Amino acid sequence: MFKKVLIAEDHESASISVQKTLTDLNIFHDNRNYVFYCDDALSRIQKAISEGEPYELLITDLSFDEDSPQVVKSGSELIKAARNIQPDLKVLVFSIENRVSVAAGLMSELDIDAFVPKARNDAKDLKAAIEKMAADRKYLSPNLKKTFSPEPAFTFTDYDKTIISMLANGKPQKDIPFYLQRNSIKPSSLSSVEKRFNTIKTILDISSNEQLIAYCKDRKII
Repeated sequence: MFKKVLIAEDHESASISVQKTLTDLNIFHDNRNYVFYCDDALSRIQKAISEGEPYELLITDLSFDEDSPQVVKSGSELIKAARNIQPDLKVLVFSIENRVSVAAGLMSELDIDAFVPKARNDAKDLKAAIEKMAADRKYLSPNLKKTFSPEPAFTFTDYDKTIISMLANGKPQKDIPFYLQRNSIKPSSLSSVEKRFNTIKTILDISSNEQLIAYCKDRKII
């Protein structure tokens, strides 16, 4: 379980679910910090890294009240800035936004690890998300509202098509990084490849690589 957590949330009442969840998971007050502004969150992350005790998990809202001048004004900007200085930081978005298309877009574009909407009984949802993240898995809340589109909001990149095509052609997942490195395709580490497959399958609600290959072939993505 995570040992050091940072929560960026500008409404104290909204943090009650987060506090309860962290306590239930035995992540106590000494191991978590709260900030009301994105600039303060980024400063905390930088300071923790310089002290050799980096945060392991960032829980952030997407929107923040503009009652004080800030350089980093939104949760999306905070995630980008935080990942620039700490690429391995786990990120959980906890927001009033509850559209699956928005959540899936953030997972695809910003590589967030989990998205939970603020709603009734969201503490249970948060607990499930954090447990999944601790096991190095992605999590999209089942309580997110579906769009009218029959397909989840996801756009396959050239990188996605390349690694999926290699799987479809019989190359073991563990061997894909060697091809990427030889062809100067980045990111090329095994962990990056595994993480990308995990992200795609989570967004599309697919449980295996075989299902992913079939999905892409059926839709002529590869």
